[in-house]
Amino acid sequence: MQAKLSTMFQSLQVRNYRLFASGQLIKLIGVWMMFIAQDWLVLELTDDSATALGVVTALQFTPVLLLTLLSGRLADRYDKRMLLFVANAFWTVLALGMAALVITDLVQLWHVFAFAALLGVANAVETPVRQAFVSELVGTPLLPNALSLNAATFNSARIVGPAVAGLAIAAFDVGPVFLVTALSSIAPLVNVIRMRPAELHREALLPRDERASAKVIDGLRYVRRRPDLLLPMVMISVIATSLFNFQLTLAALAKTVFDTGAASFGLFSSALAVGALVGALAGTGRRSRPSVWLVLGAAVACATFGTLVGLAPAYWLVVALLLPTGFFMVFFAQAANQRIQLGTDAAFRGRVMALWVLVFLGTNPVGAPLIGWVAETYGAGASIWIGGLISLATALLALTWQLRRDGARLRFRVLPMPRFYVVSAPDC
Repeated sequence: MQAKLSTMFQSLQVRNYRLFASGQLIKLIGVWMMFIAQDWLVLELTDDSATALGVVTALQFTPVLLLTLLSGRLADRYDKRMLLFVANAFWTVLALGMAALVITDLVQLWHVFAFAALLGVANAVETPVRQAFVSELVGTPLLPNALSLNAATFNSARIVGPAVAGLAIAAFDVGPVFLVTALSSIAPLVNVIRMRPAELHREALLPRDERASAKVIDGLRYVRRRPDLLLPMVMISVIATSLFNFQLTLAALAKTVFDTGAASFGLFSSALAVGALVGALAGTGRRSRPSVWLVLGAAVACATFGTLVGLAPAYWLVVALLLPTGFFMVFFAQAANQRIQLGTDAAFRGRVMALWVLVFLGTNPVGAPLIGWVAETYGAGASIWIGGLISLATALLALTWQLRRDGARLRFRVLPMPRFYVVSAPDC
């Protein structure tokens, strides 16, 4: 057991990665607290408008749509460590400003909209750089383990953050939650400074003069020539747009369908995150590139359970179904991420991961307002199961395409029923 745990957390033996992961964990707990507080604040300011929640989500991710590919170019040209510092510093200033507005009771809806858009700018720069930076922290042999631990860190924060936020909002209102978020964002700044640049794994990168000529279009052409990269990109773009909107849909589900408060919304989010954490840890033992069949199978399971969440008639059943939904959601996303990263040349990793972030997060400006409108018009449950069915159709189409491309066939075998014999014993 001790050896298995040592293998599961092997990347934490690397000092630079340990600093990176601990800083991210502290910040992300605050970020998830802020997401809950922001959504609850919007509902209070708009008299429970799911459409307004969709607009906030769209504003938060629009910069990702517009700027992410340029950020990937920056990641392939400049020092990723310093880019992370600048992006996180900008995020800290934003969080402090928003906390001041909320605590002084001066906040208005347009402030939330502006904050969401500016936060999106910081995320558009930070996310692809952070994704590409992991390989420099641990090197290729430990990359699958480090990526899985990244997902575990993210989902650990999703467990702690919403639960604490729900209780804090009920006890103190939303202002203190925004303040905690601002203070927690200082941790990654300190830890980035404490890293040792000499211990980074940069030997696989192109020389500086060749990196200076890195172009966005070259990264797009690189992915277009690689069907093994293109398939998970297409799948995640559709599934993330239609199903991965739980930040929006669970808030509406808790408040409008089951008529519960912030603490119950936090329980929904925490249940999803518990399953997601287990899904992330399930991939920590992986040492090679995931197969396309693993990615496809996880996508089908994720879409199936997501559909069931939207159809669930009872509060407790939603909580129960969110556990496997969270598991397969992260297991699928992480397997797809690892398949892309481990199949990409280091010189293109920044631009390829920028495209990954674009299709994963940048589609939210399109999907979030539409999902919000469906939730407000037809109900929050419908917005979830419709997205689940779209995702399931996408996964099955991708499976069919891959089977035809490889000339493979799915075979189902009906196992014979076991036979039971009654043996009569002689009377004693």
